[in-house]
Amino acid sequence: MFPMLRRAAVLLFASFYLPLINAAEAQPTHEFFLDNGLKVIVREDHRAPVVVSQLWYKVGSSYETPGQTGLSHALEHMMFKGSRSLGAGEASRILRELGAEENAFTSDDYTAYYQVLARDRLAVAFELEADRLAGLKLPADEFAREIEVIKEERRLRTDDRPSSLAYERFKAMAYPASGYHTPTIGWMDDLNRMTIEDLRAWYEAWYAPNNATLVVVGDVTVDEVRTLAERYFGPIEKRPVPSAKRPLELAEPGERRLTLHLKTQVPSLMMGFNTASLATEPENPRQIHALRLITALLDGGSSARLSRQLERGEELVSSAAAWYNAHARGDSLFVLSASPNTQKGHTLEEVEAALWTQLEQLKQTPPSPEELERVRAQVIAALVYERDSITEQATTIGMLETVGLSWRLMDEDLAALEAVTPEDIQQAARTYFTRSRLSVAHVLPEESGDE
Repeated sequence: MFPMLRRAAVLLFASFYLPLINAAEAQPTHEFFLDNGLKVIVREDHRAPVVVSQLWYKVGSSYETPGQTGLSHALEHMMFKGSRSLGAGEASRILRELGAEENAFTSDDYTAYYQVLARDRLAVAFELEADRLAGLKLPADEFAREIEVIKEERRLRTDDRPSSLAYERFKAMAYPASGYHTPTIGWMDDLNRMTIEDLRAWYEAWYAPNNATLVVVGDVTVDEVRTLAERYFGPIEKRPVPSAKRPLELAEPGERRLTLHLKTQVPSLMMGFNTASLATEPENPRQIHALRLITALLDGGSSARLSRQLERGEELVSSAAAWYNAHARGDSLFVLSASPNTQKGHTLEEVEAALWTQLEQLKQTPPSPEELERVRAQVIAALVYERDSITEQATTIGMLETVGLSWRLMDEDLAALEAVTPEDIQQAARTYFTRSRLSVAHVLPEESGDE
């Protein structure tokens, strides 16, 4: 009976996600370059008279050097503080009056600015974005105020949040060789000594049309976007930009350990393994997609292994999670985190041993076809539903392009996940889950440190 039930479950999941794959067929997508080197990607989605415009720059915290951290994020803040044509906040006011949504974000690998607005207002978004690309003002008085805002942001989001502070210190240890050890917001000492001249130099070095990608998704055609892009962005001259090598990591740095005593109520741990990404493992992408599915095998809801076996089964942990970024510009990190169930008297050492047992199971025995199909269905469904949003479509395209991959991977992603076999899962686990790639952080309440 049970084999028949398992077979029925496989058929059910297959019937669930195969229509999703068909529903996610590639939409009309076009790319072209302006004479100044600006790359433009247009993806048509005519379901509603709305458009999202995003401008992505190939610069983020992994481009920064010791003593000069936080520049990319600080410059993102200053991009809203006026240009030669508009005063501080005026561009945002114009967009608000049009009912548009706007924001920006900075990461290790990129800085991006976006607007979501009615399709007939796209020209306004282009004009405002091109204006600050060509003539950002960077007034010293605005910087003096804004750097204090950034310092307070760091205090609130990192220094005063034990989980964020622990992850920042953990990440600095886990990436010994690459720029990924730098926090995106920057170290506080670097924020204290940052100057407006530093930001001007950073802006002039990296904010050039030939170092940017313009992504437009929504109710538009490639011809109208091309006309508007040439009108507003075309006159901006290209400039030389510094060369930027991928942030490659030591393949096997050796086991590293960190103990932190922070203002937290419960102990926790993080385990990270240095891995490749799609950008740094182009010859064997199946292993990278296998790591993505391993994340879901371990932490894909209540039926995943960590929750089912360690949380509800053994009652060893109160929480557990796994995550992995396959789309980094450089080498990546596969991370596990967990907190022991202290009410049952369990310790960090027990939890660490149990997490290793989970990884050893993957290395010794590939998942069953039934389990893999269930997990694959979850991952594919999440991707399809996510890309129902024009903003998520644009963000995926911009991210892929800016880390040095291609937007075409977005349309090939589901097939790539479908091709992963149980043996691929096992091989990826054997390759990457080794002690020579391991970083471990134990986070303890401050009282434990006093004792």
